[in-house]
Amino acid sequence: MISFTLILHSIINSMTMIVRNLAAAILLITSLSPSAQAQSSSAKRPNIIIFLVDDMGWQDTSVPFWESMTSANKRYRTPNMERLAAQGMKFTDAYTTPVCTPSRVSMITGVNAAHHHVVNWTSPLKDNNTDNKDDAILPAVWNLNGLSDRPGIPGTYRATPLPSLLRDAGYHTVHVGKAHWGSAGTPGSNPYNLGFTVNIAGHAAGHPQSYLGEDNYGNPPQKPTLQAVPDLQEFHASSTFLTDALTQEALKAIRVPLRMGQPFFLHLSHYAIHTPIMKDKRYTQRYLDMGMDSVEANYASLVEGMDKSLGDLMDFLVEQKIDRKTVIVFLSDNGALSASQRGGERHTHNLPLRSGKGSVYEGGIRIPLLVSWPGIAKGGSVSKTPVMVDDLFPTILEMAGISQYDAVQQIDGKSYAPVLKDPAASLGERSFIWHYPVKWIPAGGPGINFHSAIRKGDWKLVYDMRNGRTELYNLRNDIGEKLDLSSSEPKKLAELSAELSDRLRLWKSPMPSFKNTGRQMPFPGGH
Repeated sequence: MISFTLILHSIINSMTMIVRNLAAAILLITSLSPSAQAQSSSAKRPNIIIFLVDDMGWQDTSVPFWESMTSANKRYRTPNMERLAAQGMKFTDAYTTPVCTPSRVSMITGVNAAHHHVVNWTSPLKDNNTDNKDDAILPAVWNLNGLSDRPGIPGTYRATPLPSLLRDAGYHTVHVGKAHWGSAGTPGSNPYNLGFTVNIAGHAAGHPQSYLGEDNYGNPPQKPTLQAVPDLQEFHASSTFLTDALTQEALKAIRVPLRMGQPFFLHLSHYAIHTPIMKDKRYTQRYLDMGMDSVEANYASLVEGMDKSLGDLMDFLVEQKIDRKTVIVFLSDNGALSASQRGGERHTHNLPLRSGKGSVYEGGIRIPLLVSWPGIAKGGSVSKTPVMVDDLFPTILEMAGISQYDAVQQIDGKSYAPVLKDPAASLGERSFIWHYPVKWIPAGGPGINFHSAIRKGDWKLVYDMRNGRTELYNLRNDIGEKLDLSSSEPKKLAELSAELSDRLRLWKSPMPSFKNTGRQMPFPGGH
């Protein structure tokens, strides 16, 4: 007869085996879940930093992005940009849109501005059209409330933002500085809604009321405005310049994922060098001594303060021994101011490029782009491959090793990771589209207000909607867009006009109308 003790021992052994098998099954299921996969693979992924500067032109640096040094390159002092260029790749033909919000939306959606229809800068006020009024033209209907992560928000473009995809793949996502993706009261105004786990100083406004800690960056006790920079209270009433305050906060924020052993994505988006052009007193005298007027000296001091921020960040990465594990992408959101609010002669600040911010000529859209990808991009390398701000979305995802993702939008950009791996690599024949069917400033200027453009290879067509005029340039021979070849190259003119027109129609791009007839302005080619 079997004893009670033996029966009990058998039951206990059986239950133990069941529990062990159940635990193994749970472990297997957990290991196969997306979140566990993300955590497992995230340890191998690089940290990624986007260092975004506001309104910095192609020439606002001591790093030459043209074929040779220019007088402008000799004017500015940016040793840390030089350092970054020495450890990574410099792109000479990198592009954004003419103004900020369209570029920022394109960067984290991978969608061209003519396609997402956020074609102008968004106001902090909901449903507020930022277009200047025109006596003869009715404004285009565009997504004036910016980006949204969800459907059903009037005047917005819905997309799956880049930070949310990185967060879901195991990244600690941090935004510091200017956001300006959407109007106040809409989802896109809040970086938390776009996939960031940390937000410092980002809101609906596009520039600071003040760069000075003594002014509390525009907050009380003085009368605040919509441009008052949020957060940063610990720096109020101090002598800390805004650029430095943001840098210090960024370094504190990324210490958290470092302690956790988690890769981070840092979007350090400086308010500098946007207006108001306030002096960073640590650097201004140097430029006054060079003979600059006070406005330009203040402007140059903002540039140098921004460069110090880059240096502080790079030094931190070295101190933490993560510099070889961290990607840095340095870029601006559009070309430099030149039509207004600068010292010196208008429309000359980006020479040899034509015009400046707000323009579809090269001065308004060609920007400095530096990429450090340790172990991948060769230090001191240079690429003349044209790339667009839309391309950053797929490029960052490829850097992060994220090949499978769900996005509600159709991606227009193309990863330039192959070029970073090999400067001789080709991305194939591509066309780049700019569409600015709005009135930015009353005074206008070259390529400013109601213009579109297309670049294909060395050829670029510029279309003036107001008068239906098209211009044609060969950028290889004429980077300053001085010689209009539309009369001597009718076939190329017709080809680019047709392609630009077809693309704008396909994307249902917003167009203004004439007040006297109510008819929409024609696309290029008179259609």
